[in-house]
This record gives sequence, structure tokens and C-alpha cells, in this order.
Amino acid sequence: CSPPPALPMTSQLLRALPRSKVLASTLLPCKQQQLQPGGTPHQPASRWPLCFKSYSTAPVLHSYILTPPQVNSILKANEYGFKVPEFDGKNLSSVMGFESNQLPANAPIEDRRSAATCLQTRGMLLGVFDGHAGCACAQALSERLFYYIAVSLLPHNTLCELEAAVEAGRALSPILQWHKHPNDYFSREAQNLYFNSLRTYWQELIDLTSPGEVPDTREALLNAFKRLDSDLSLEAQVGDPNAFLHYWVLRVAFSGATACVAHVDGSDLFIANAGDARAVLGVQEEDGSFTAHTLSNDHNAQNEDEVARIRGEHPPSEKKTVIRQERLLGLLMPFRAFGDVKFKWSIELQKRVLESGPDQLHENEHTKFIPPNYHTPPYLTAEPEVTHHQVRPQDRFLVIGSDGLWETLHRQEVVRIVGEFLTGVHQRQPLKVGGYRVTLGQMQGLLEERKARASSSFEDQNSATHLMRHAVGNNEFGTVDHERLSKMLSLPEELARMYRDDITIIIAQFNPHV
Repeated sequence: CSPPPALPMTSQLLRALPRSKVLASTLLPCKQQQLQPGGTPHQPASRWPLCFKSYSTAPVLHSYILTPPQVNSILKANEYGFKVPEFDGKNLSSVMGFESNQLPANAPIEDRRSAATCLQTRGMLLGVFDGHAGCACAQALSERLFYYIAVSLLPHNTLCELEAAVEAGRALSPILQWHKHPNDYFSREAQNLYFNSLRTYWQELIDLTSPGEVPDTREALLNAFKRLDSDLSLEAQVGDPNAFLHYWVLRVAFSGATACVAHVDGSDLFIANAGDARAVLGVQEEDGSFTAHTLSNDHNAQNEDEVARIRGEHPPSEKKTVIRQERLLGLLMPFRAFGDVKFKWSIELQKRVLESGPDQLHENEHTKFIPPNYHTPPYLTAEPEVTHHQVRPQDRFLVIGSDGLWETLHRQEVVRIVGEFLTGVHQRQPLKVGGYRVTLGQMQGLLEERKARASSSFEDQNSATHLMRHAVGNNEFGTVDHERLSKMLSLPEELARMYRDDITIIIAQFNPHV
């Protein structure tokens, strides 16, 4: 075999380099040996993302040129689609179906996704969870948060029926119908722990509610987020006699994850967001074009209200230190997240939990690290910002994406790409070349490429895959460049995170007749 060709790093490849969410010397990494059930060590679960602040030299990248079938194989590996069934030829749901996909940059991917139908109440839940400092917290959210939301939405009588069934040892009526890709992992070893915590929550809800009381969706989402984060913290403090579970609950608590969840019931669309994932509505105008309507706010340093909130929660003496270099305490980019107990627990509690934890924690210096200027915790919350939107006939679809998507494509470009894919109608906009000098030959090539794209009926069957193809492969002219796409997908894992983040996308299509 001949060696792979050397590919110089071009300005195309360098565009929009993301920054890691957590500086590399701060939190509990997944890079150490982990215990599997039975005590067998295996390969590291995650690599630390590096935070690069400047680029003085342009290294040479060694990469293979992938063929189109190879590119498609990579892009479609994690795609998933679900169509809501029809009854008597009619679809009674406001959601016709959804499509999702994931593309890793970290190894393994730190993003997670979830989708489920609520069976005891009505509505569909869709969520994207973006992990940092490892994948453990995002994994726990993907398995647990929807149960907490579903239980929070149950009326008092149904909660009592659940508890009575458990007391009598009867089978429980299912609460959720999951819609999962075969690659979506469930940690079976922790299911008893998860169920016991959830049961304690619904027992408290029984005491707090009255017969006939109808839960408020906004309050249910708020309470579910806050209660699950509290349980993650409590489970880490209590520990577990099982060595594997003890280590797992600590990994969950010391890593972190943002969450963006949609609950759709009829025309009521609620978004609960904590962090910097984002939900954007695709609205079709009278002329057939699509416009973006953002339903969530990013919780980071670009949000002036968030900056004011955090500074207002701590003494004036910390005004200059609580947010530094656009990061919480100079370290964390999202200002709301699950887990991340290093930004929530007192120093004394952190030391006590770590001292009583498994040996793997003591072997790693990162766990003993206390954030600088750590005076008045907690500095971080998982309380979501909840927004409500009444779905209209012109609201055609919803895109929920981790920040890896929004770092590469503007929201308006996202809804245009998705809208054109779903309708098959391509808006003929003037070809933009920005400030680039383009020869007539290059212009001819661009026009021919656009013509071929429009006439070739897209090679993707999944809208999330199609959007991901654009997110990774778009060139400076806004079209998919196969050579660029091939280079980005063939980067070795130690370099991939330098150029993009994990990308997770869920696209839900609304039923205009409901």
C-alpha cells in the first residue's frame, strides 16, 4: 500500500474551529481505566478535548480521500427515523414523525439523544444531551430524564396506581414508548438504582398533589430537571456497595451535560433548555421560503441575561472572577448543566466524597482539582429555561441540535436546508461568493454543481443526515464540497475534535392538519 497523501491545511479546513467546553485540566476525565461488571479494565471511554487558543503554524494533515459510498456509510451509520402511525387513514398526532442522527468527533461520542411517546398522558418527548468531561452524565440523562418528566406529568390518581402496583408486586403499565437506534446504549447495571430514585420522586409527588389535580407542563419540566440533577448529586454522595455502580455514579456526577428537550402535545410545544444546545422552528412563508424562529436561549457568556444572573447570585467581590475568558470561573463554557458537581458542591463535600471513593479516583490528580476563586458555591444550575409555543399551520418542523451543529451553520441556513429537503422545492437564491475572487470557469463549475444537486434527487433519505452533510461539508460558497467532506470525515480521532464538535440532530415534522 502506498502511504496516504499529505493534505495541507487549507483555510477551508480551518474555518470555525470550536473550543472545548471544559478546559483540559479541570474535571474528572474518562481517560482512566474503568471497571466493567466483573472488574475487568477496558480501553479509555473518552479522550480529553484540547483547548487551542492560537495557531502559529499550519501542520500537515495525513488523510485518506474517501469515496462517496464511504462518506455515505459514515454519515448514515447512526441515522434513525420514526413515523407516527395513522388511524383510519388519518394521523391524529401533531407530530408526523422525526428523524435523527449523530456524528462523533470525540471518541467515544459525548452527545446523546432520546425520543419517546408518553403512554400514560399524551405527547412526544425529544431531547439532545451534550456531554463534557466525558460521556457519563449525558448517558444518564438520555436514560432517565424522560421518566422524570413523564412522572411529573402524571395526575395524582395514576401516581397512586403506580405505587400500588409496586407495593403489590404487579407489573407496571409502561410510561414511555422509546424510539431508539440500535446503537443507543442502556446501562442495565444501574436500572435498579435508577428505578428506586424515580420511585422516591413519585412518592413525594403523591404527597404533594391532590386527587383531580392536573399537572402544569411548565412546572413539570422545571421540577423534573431539578429533581434529576439533585438525584445525580445525592447518588454520588451516598455511593453504592457495588464497586462498579459506585464508580459509575461518581463519573456521572463529576462529568456534565447540557440538555434541550421538547414536549409536543397537540398544538402545545414546550422547550426546556439548560445549556447551549438549541431548538429552532422552521416556518414556511407564503412564498414557500423558510425562516428560522428560535425557541431557546443559549446559556453562555454571549447571553447578557445569563451573565447578569450569575453575577447577581454571588457577592460583588467575585464580579471579576465568576466569569473569566467567557467561561464560568474561567473553566466551563455552558452556564447551566447537569452534573458538574465541582461547580456545585462545597470544597469539604468534594474532598469527603473523593476520599471515600474507589481507588481509580485517587490515582488521578484531576479529581483533586478545585476551581480557582471558588468561594460561594453553587455556581452552576440545571434549572431549565422553559418556553411555550402554540404550533401554527405554517410551522413545518423543529430542529434540536447540539452546539456542534450551530457552530458550523447559521440557524437560517439550517431551516433553509431542511425545508428544501422536506418539500423538494429549492429556492433559487443568487449565488454568493463573498469576498472571494472567482474566475468565470469557477463560476461555471459552481452553477453546474448547483444544477446537478437540484436535479439528482437527494442521495439522503433522512433529513438529519442531509443537514449533517452540509454542516461538515459546506464550502465558503454554501454548497457541499465532497473533497472537504471526505477530508473532515477521515481525520484521525486525535485531530477531529480540533475542527468540529460532536454533532447531534433531531428533526420533527409537524402535521399541518392537526
